[in-house]
Amino acid sequence: MAKEIIYLTAEGYKKLKAELDHLRSVERPAASAAIAEARDKGDLSENAEYDAAREAQGLLEMRIAKLEDTMANARVIDETKIDKSKVQILSKVTLLNKKTNKEVTYTIVAEHEANLREGKLAIGTPIAKALLGHKKGDEVEVTVPAGVLTFEILDISI
Repeated sequence: MAKEIIYLTAEGYKKLKAELDHLRSVERPAASAAIAEARDKGDLSENAEYDAAREAQGLLEMRIAKLEDTMANARVIDETKIDKSKVQILSKVTLLNKKTNKEVTYTIVAEHEANLREGKLAIGTPIAKALLGHKKGDEVEVTVPAGVLTFEILDISI
């Protein structure tokens, strides 16, 4: 089965790599040390500390494997080759909510980089999907769980 390609910014790729390096070089040895320390405390069949350390190690190894898989399928997007005339991944879009008359600015990013507090909207969200391909000045209707929203695209940048 083909793996899903994950598009990341250079910043997002660096963050994933840093996390993976930290898990491998700091967390993995710490988990091994915790298991060894718990093992030294006696009978393993009745050692809850040993069981907890083994479970923590299993979760850590799953996280490492997931990050390795993500990085193996990651493609870093070259920001210089992005068409700034229409909304696409990495576009910074300023919108006017026609109902509330409020402006909001979002950067359309890959799922792994989404963070609404930082204004980073995942490309798979209803708003991002509806905006893709539209140009400055377009009005876009978005169906969300709360109803239908209408936005006017005020600006697109990278």
